[in-house]
Amino acid sequence: MNKKHLMIWALCLVLVLLQAAAVQAAPAASGSGSLSYETGFTGSANALSGTEAQQQFFTVMDYWQVQAVTVELHFQLSQLTEEQRSSVTLSLNGSPFYSFRPSLQNNGEQTVRVAAPVGFLKKGVNTLEIQGSLQAMTEPESAGHVLCNVNESPDNWLHLYNTSSIAVKYTERPLAGGISEFNTRFSGIDTVSRNQSIVTVPENASGPELEAATYALSGMVKANMLTDKTIPLLPYRSDTIADKKAVVLVAMYDRLPAGLQAKLDTTADLGAQALIQLVNKETAPTLVVTSKDESLLIKAGRLLANQELVSQLSGELKRVDGSTRIEQGVTPISRTIAFTETGDRLSGPNHREQTYYIQLPANRSIADSGQISLDFRYAQNLDFERSLITVSINDTPIGSKKLQKELANGDTLNLTVPKNLDVSGNFSVRVAFDLEMEGNACTPNTEEMPWAYISKESAMQLNTKDRTELLFNNYPYPFLRDEIYNHVAVVLPQDMDDYTYRTLGGLFNLLGRYTGGNTGDVHYYTDDVSADNLKNNNVIAIGSFANNKVIRDNNDKLYFKFSDDGSTLLSNEKMSIEETYGSGIGSLQLLESPYAGGMGFLAVTGVQGENVFRAAQLLSTESGKWKVFGDGVAVDKDGKVGAYRFKITAAAEGESALDQIKDRPEVLGFVAAVVLAVALVLVALLLLLRKHLKKRGDKREP
Repeated sequence: MNKKHLMIWALCLVLVLLQAAAVQAAPAASGSGSLSYETGFTGSANALSGTEAQQQFFTVMDYWQVQAVTVELHFQLSQLTEEQRSSVTLSLNGSPFYSFRPSLQNNGEQTVRVAAPVGFLKKGVNTLEIQGSLQAMTEPESAGHVLCNVNESPDNWLHLYNTSSIAVKYTERPLAGGISEFNTRFSGIDTVSRNQSIVTVPENASGPELEAATYALSGMVKANMLTDKTIPLLPYRSDTIADKKAVVLVAMYDRLPAGLQAKLDTTADLGAQALIQLVNKETAPTLVVTSKDESLLIKAGRLLANQELVSQLSGELKRVDGSTRIEQGVTPISRTIAFTETGDRLSGPNHREQTYYIQLPANRSIADSGQISLDFRYAQNLDFERSLITVSINDTPIGSKKLQKELANGDTLNLTVPKNLDVSGNFSVRVAFDLEMEGNACTPNTEEMPWAYISKESAMQLNTKDRTELLFNNYPYPFLRDEIYNHVAVVLPQDMDDYTYRTLGGLFNLLGRYTGGNTGDVHYYTDDVSADNLKNNNVIAIGSFANNKVIRDNNDKLYFKFSDDGSTLLSNEKMSIEETYGSGIGSLQLLESPYAGGMGFLAVTGVQGENVFRAAQLLSTESGKWKVFGDGVAVDKDGKVGAYRFKITAAAEGESALDQIKDRPEVLGFVAAVVLAVALVLVALLLLLRKHLKKRGDKREP
């Protein structure tokens, strides 16, 4: 073999090796474009005992093409459990699909992975139920005596760790629909969790652009089911949208990038209309909101805040003009709430529960004289000496009733909500049945026997009242009142960096989540705003001593004051602050507005923009909000939060008689009837007196 042939063979060998290396380095193509979304188990008391069951919930988005579902259970079993007589059954949306016997090996701790049937899934929220049949070890049977197992023993338990999960493997369907489908994907759990959705505005956005973007963001975050994840608000730039799958751009027409302008509808009169248009569907889906008229741009933003309307926009284009109806009403706060539309059945022996979730604005609390009225029925083969129903609000029992055989086909329970039940914001009502069987120790358990049924006539008469003290405990009041933006004025620094935009977006992620209607107002100002523009508003001031004049002018009123040169936050009566440490913390301070009595002033501040953003994160998510209370909060770079109350605690003011009457329509009607009756009596007396005086006058006549 000559030298030329050797060189050819060597070259071929190199090419083969390079190709093999390339194949080895490529990602495994187990399903082209396949993605996976994992939902961890929630709850702190995920334990089964006896025949109890636990439910976990996970979501399947409309645009997912599901390929597989895997349930991973990480649990520990009681060491006294009888392995050969105990079992666990998994059900998906009510359909059992897998049973197994847990093992006592490794001290009872183990992990089980199970594939769930894809055919049992449904779009939206799915329910995984883990049903236990756990038997404790018993003594051997003695001659002539049969020992029956007692399921209520505390020895037979199985604890499910929160490392358990449900993983859904899927591919995404192509975006074939219009604005409504884009909106669904924009707030989808997978899109938000991967930080692939964003609301954008032009660099150095104007007040109307920010206002319209705020309304749009407020609507879209309401569809975000991940309460610990936010949707960012940032300037529209190549770096901010680079990895995004769903982008919203709110801008005046002359500030749109030329490439997007060229893709918009050319027949629209943007001087008399606003345009909401979906472009770049196949490559980089972008929802453009634009107009040449500021008021119409704001109106288009309000339309996007109305998620009911957005869900109806099946096309890729929506024009908004002066006659377009976009208002979204708010459900009355004091009202009768039905617990179930069709009725709920609870099956099986022992303890069974049904929980109902009631939505309430965060600044509203349950007032006196609320009523819960339950209409229910149950099986007749119960041990009625031990069976009962119990009702709880937020895990606090408010009343119980013993079940009776003669009332099994139609029973009722009417309860008054206790006066001392301090409940504000969303809450839950739990209806629990203890369905005890006669001779239960030797009665086999079944899924259908016994049973209880809560009828659709069951309801709660909900009376509420405002919580108006300026405390983070009542946040988002005063910036929202009864689910509407409550005359909000946002004062921004002259120069906006990304930290400022992130701060702003974070605050309105949480505020928007609490909104119900789209008719409230949010206005934006720079720090040279006049006091007259702020006096009738609840003010949010964002920035530092150096870059926000409103914060600088009101430094003497802050609980955490800046030093004279603005280089650090100073110590106060609640917290000692070292100079270097004070330059690296952010603060939230909620006080009465210096521009008008009865209005609020929130300072989101720190020496650097990063510190301001860190403070705002506490009011961006539900988990962050739970860390703050009082009216002054400081947070450092390590995430250590100090929350304090600086205002003097005022004596609790009882609700006035007038307020109580206004909050109770049935009392208002009664009072009106009494007033009318008294008025009629007075009129009758006046007429009788007039008649009597007239007769006396006649007798005096000659």
